[in-house]
Amino acid sequence: EATDRDIEKLCDEALQHGFASVCVLPIWVKLAFSLLKDRGKVCSVAGFPLGGNVTRVKAQEAAQLVQEGAAEVDMVISLGLLKSGMWAEVGRDIEVVVKASQPAIVKVILETCLLSDEEKRIACRVVLEAGAHFVKTSTGFSKAGATLQDIALMREIVGPTFGVKASGGIRDRATAQAMIDAGAS
Repeated sequence: EATDRDIEKLCDEALQHGFASVCVLPIWVKLAFSLLKDRGKVCSVAGFPLGGNVTRVKAQEAAQLVQEGAAEVDMVISLGLLKSGMWAEVGRDIEVVVKASQPAIVKVILETCLLSDEEKRIACRVVLEAGAHFVKTSTGFSKAGATLQDIALMREIVGPTFGVKASGGIRDRATAQAMIDAGAS
């Protein structure tokens, strides 16, 4: 329900505090980009919040986001395909969105609270192979956000240099530091 004034406030705060980026819904990418100019990055979302969009739609959305100024695209993994064991299809979905998003950074949201540890491991491997840049814990719209255990597991699977983003439920410095200590980028 964010309004244009909310986006203006968000961008002002990001500039004031030196945030790396702001993440906004697709309808606000142009506005955020115009407010931040080259002083900050805009991130937006594709296939949000459920990941159930068909690949073509996710890719078109991602391409438009980049065209309008997004430097980062957070896509939601196709949870139904992943949980069905259709890993090749999940990988193709990610590959197409990564290609459509160039040159933007692509973070793949796993929604870890809905996955078993084995599904998290598989998802991380698929994301790595598909050419994305980060794995991310959650959308913030499901049952739970980031956990230290999930961050540690994701870091173990993707290795020391691949991006791991902790998202959801991080409200203070101590929690943020704990996530970094567990392996979050």
